[in-house]
Amino acid sequence: MTVLVAGHAIDDLYQGAVPAIVPFLVAERHYGYLAAAGITLAATLLSSVVQPLFGVLTDKRPMPWLVPAGMTVAGAGIGLSGLGNSYGFTWLAIALSGLGVAAYHPESARIARRIASRGHVGMSWFSLGGNVGFALGPILVTPVLQAGGLGASPFLLIPAVAGGLGTAALLRRLRGPQSAIHHQAKTEGRDDWRQFGRLTVVVVARSIVTFGLNTFLALWVASRVGSATAGEAALVVMFGVGALGTLLGGVLAGRWGRVRTLHISYAVSVPAVAAIAFAPGYAVFPAVAIAALALYVPFSLHVTLGQDYLPTRIGTASGVTLGLAVSIGGLAAPAIGAIANAATLQWALLSLVAMPVVSFLASRGLADPKMSGHDN
Repeated sequence: MTVLVAGHAIDDLYQGAVPAIVPFLVAERHYGYLAAAGITLAATLLSSVVQPLFGVLTDKRPMPWLVPAGMTVAGAGIGLSGLGNSYGFTWLAIALSGLGVAAYHPESARIARRIASRGHVGMSWFSLGGNVGFALGPILVTPVLQAGGLGASPFLLIPAVAGGLGTAALLRRLRGPQSAIHHQAKTEGRDDWRQFGRLTVVVVARSIVTFGLNTFLALWVASRVGSATAGEAALVVMFGVGALGTLLGGVLAGRWGRVRTLHISYAVSVPAVAAIAFAPGYAVFPAVAIAALALYVPFSLHVTLGQDYLPTRIGTASGVTLGLAVSIGGLAAPAIGAIANAATLQWALLSLVAMPVVSFLASRGLADPKMSGHDN
């Protein structure tokens, strides 16, 4: 599990890198809010479309090679993103990274769930790896690009190469057990598409608010505090506290149950997201921390709930709840950027408050699989 957690951190580091790259694109190439949101869209558009397809494919047969390959492609896209001067080249490079991320998640989540013996805490550790990667994205990107500008982006490929080689070595040892995992998943339980549909609404709404914050938080805090460094620090707080929230989610689920934990988390997230838009000066940092905690506690619980609602389609469930959950919110980023251009960035952030409300209301219709006849 340790190698899988580390690999997940490296893969999702490249998703965390995208919002950290955006301020450099704005500064060096003078992108507006809409153009900046388009870069986020590039990271998510192709990923959102193909991620469920990768899940369907891995439900039919195991494809463990997608794990190191996806990680490497994700790094390659980010590495190329600073080399071209044209917006189109940068957009395509970021899209390539998104494709790699899409290939990585379904199969890696299937392997992790089996190794975790279906436990909430075990999957929380795996999900934690991804959120740690998000937190590391700005920490890695900012000093590299501050030192060498966008032209230094190829150095960002190094973690992907190292992680891909290490993960490939691990999967060679797990090749036999991985086939057994696949066949066992085919024979367990009965799919509940209605509950999974409700969960998908929860996941999509959460993705929109988190991606909106990921894209515009650094710009907002920098303007609020008057320091670009403060903006990058806000991203570190967002991703770092979010990582702790992911791990806490597994613990709380063991005590309260998964569905109740979702209810409480989304109820807390509504005023916390609103506070980000109104908090003065450095008071925005506690608001960011509370919002991050509330929005990331449910993250790993979405994954295990989805896998339990669709026990014969673990790859599909993982592609939606772990992969699509991270990427699909980027499809709404241009709309949020358009609000910022037409009104103000504050109004754009306030528009995000509706999303945790949607997640809260949709989660009210969820039942814990262990109480509705699913194997847990």
